[in-house]
Amino acid sequence: MSASRNRADAEPAMPDIDLDESPLGWLARRRDRSGKPILDASQLMAGERLRADFTRGQMMPRMSVDLTAERTGGRRSRGGAVADLSDSAMAARERVNRALGAVGPELSGLLVDVCCFLKGLELVERERGWPARSGKVVLLIALSRLADHYGYGREARGAARSSAPTHWGGEGYRPRITP
Repeated sequence: MSASRNRADAEPAMPDIDLDESPLGWLARRRDRSGKPILDASQLMAGERLRADFTRGQMMPRMSVDLTAERTGGRRSRGGAVADLSDSAMAARERVNRALGAVGPELSGLLVDVCCFLKGLELVERERGWPARSGKVVLLIALSRLADHYGYGREARGAARSSAPTHWGGEGYRPRITP
């Protein structure tokens, strides 16, 4: 078997993300008063990573009847049950649950609505009874927490900026061996 075949078996290919359809893409293209993008790259990557795991985990609600489910004993089997999911889908669900747990219950619903269900901020604000334009502020906070959870930094840090020691011991920590 070829290497590309093994990779395809390990992880299903995800469709390309069209940022024109995403509320995050819309926010990333917008600028604030100072001319900076409203979303930084780490926030955008974190939101799109959550959406990719949500999709891989097959967490989107089913909109139609599953005609592929087997019939057993005169009844349809429970299609979409947890036992029917692949290992990669289960792992994706676990990643989504960890990410949403890291941002907290106050912000996780907003992330699911905007990043995963692709609801616009105006709709989310109306559904939740929030004042106009308040959803953007809350979303930015939620995406910052999500980016922190994923380990996405806001600025590049290299060896030149690092003040951390390169080894565990201090001066003279190695024992001397005398012949």
